[in-house]
Amino acid sequence: MAEACLRQLGGAMFQVYSCGVPDYIADKPDSTALAALATGGFKTDGLTPKDWSEFSRQMSKPMDIVIALDADTKSLHPSWPDQPETALWDYPSLDKRKGLSTSDRDIRMIQILHSLRRRMELLVSLRQKVRSHTELRHDIRDMAHL
Repeated sequence: MAEACLRQLGGAMFQVYSCGVPDYIADKPDSTALAALATGGFKTDGLTPKDWSEFSRQMSKPMDIVIALDADTKSLHPSWPDQPETALWDYPSLDKRKGLSTSDRDIRMIQILHSLRRRMELLVSLRQKVRSHTELRHDIRDMAHL
């Protein structure tokens, strides 16, 4: 969802990639996440699950910012080439929440999307105004508390 949000909100200002833990990647995007994105008016074409090995290799394109979205996976992150800025915006996986009904899961996914959208809008705005990586790093990390 984060990839779709930032692609649409940030336009050409960002090259956006999203990825997850190798060996835990689904074959296709989560249908509940796709439904939430469609409800929010976000484009979903071209979204595919990817593991981070293709982005963490030395020869990969360097990243400026890496934002982890699940605290449980943060410790598993690889060493990213060129040591980009990192932040944690914790959205624990809905798969870990036992007993959620389908409608509760749908509602929670839309709530997550609204929160991500708010953070992405701030990120886009900051990117236009902030002059240094240090300022941006602090602001991105502070957004975890929104």
